[in-house]
Formats: sequence, structure tokens, C-alpha cells
Amino acid sequence: MGANVHEAQNPSSENDFIHKMKIAAKEIEETKYWLYLCEHSKNYPFDENLKNQILEISKIVYKILNTSINTK
Repeated sequence: MGANVHEAQNPSSENDFIHKMKIAAKEIEETKYWLYLCEHSKNYPFDENLKNQILEISKIVYKILNTSINTK
């Protein structure tokens, strides 16, 4: 997700920026899924701090996306 957000900082257009941020959002959802599996598994390590961090990152990315889409 970080690479996608970083790449979005140099978009060729507003639509390109939104597209790259949407990809980052999809990566966030995938990360949430893997953390969920780790949290509910006895065989994988889990760190509650990682879960909290991804939730904070997702709030930021979704806010950026919503603002970008609504001001278009």
C-alpha cells in the first residue's frame, strides 16, 4: 500500500491519482484480512499495534479518496 500511495504523489492526472489511491485502499483491505487471520490463528503471531496502525492508515487513505472524488 505504501508504494501505491507514494506513486500517487506524482500522478499524470487527477483520475490517475484517484486510481492509484484506490489500489492502495485495496491493499489495505488485503492487509486487514491477513491481520484478521493472524489474530484468529494459534499458529501465527499477532500484534494488536499493527491492527491499530492499519485502521489509522485506512482512515487517512479513505478520507483522501473521498475528498478527491467529491471535489472532482
